[in-house]
Amino acid sequence: MTLRRLQGQTALITGAAKRIGREIAVALAEEGVNIVIHYRSSAQEAEELYGHLAAQGVKSWLVRADFENAEETETLIEQSIEIAGSLDILVNSASMFPESTLNDVSFEDLVQNVQVNAWAPFVLSREFARRVGRGKIVNLLDSRLNGYDWSHVAYFLSKHVFSVLTEMTALEFAPEITVNGVAPGLILPPPGKDESYLDPLVDTVPLKRHGSPRDIAEAVIYLLKSDFMTGHVIHVDGGRHLVE
Repeated sequence: MTLRRLQGQTALITGAAKRIGREIAVALAEEGVNIVIHYRSSAQEAEELYGHLAAQGVKSWLVRADFENAEETETLIEQSIEIAGSLDILVNSASMFPESTLNDVSFEDLVQNVQVNAWAPFVLSREFARRVGRGKIVNLLDSRLNGYDWSHVAYFLSKHVFSVLTEMTALEFAPEITVNGVAPGLILPPPGKDESYLDPLVDTVPLKRHGSPRDIAEAVIYLLKSDFMTGHVIHVDGGRHLVE
C-alpha cells in the first residue's frame, strides 16, 4: 500500500476549533498541510488555533458556517476554495451530541441531529466532489454504531445515517475521490464534563483505558496518506466495538 506525503495540500476541517477537530488540524499542520478552520460559535478558539498553526509554518484561514443553516452549509466548500485557492482534503469532524432517550426524544430532535451530523457533511462531500473533483474525504463516525447509545438516541440515529452515506459516497465518488471514516470510542468526556466522566467507563474497553484525540488524528492521517482504501471505517476505540 502506498503512503504518500501530504505536504503542501490544503484541508477543510469542520469543527476544527476545539476538541478532536483541533487535534486533527494540528496533526495535519505537522505534516505540512494548510488548514481551512471551520467553526460555528467558537470564534476565540478558532483564532487561537489560527495563531498556533501560523507558528507551525503553514497557511490557515478561518471560515464560519452554521450547519443548521442550509445556505451556509451549501456555500462552505465554495467559500473555502475562494479563500484558500484550492482544496485537496475534507475532514467532516463537526457534530452535535445532545442527550436524548427513547422516552423523551422528539421528531424535532432527530431532524436537528440528522441535519448537523449527517446531512451537512453529506452536502459538503457532494460539493467537494462537484467543485474539486479529486482528493480525499474522511468522516468522523462513532464506534457505538456497533451497539446502542441509549442516552443520545437522536445523535446515535444521525450517525447511522452518516455511516451509510459514507459507504454510498465512497462508491459514487470513486475513482477520483476516496471516502473513509474513523469511529472514535472513549476519547473525551462530553462538553461540560471532566475526566472523571471517563473513569467508570474504562472497564467497558478491552484495553482498559481511554484514548486521546491524537489517536484519532493519526488514524485520519493514515487514511489520507493511503491511495488504495475507500469505504473503510477504522475503529479507534481500544476494542470497544467488539463487545457492544
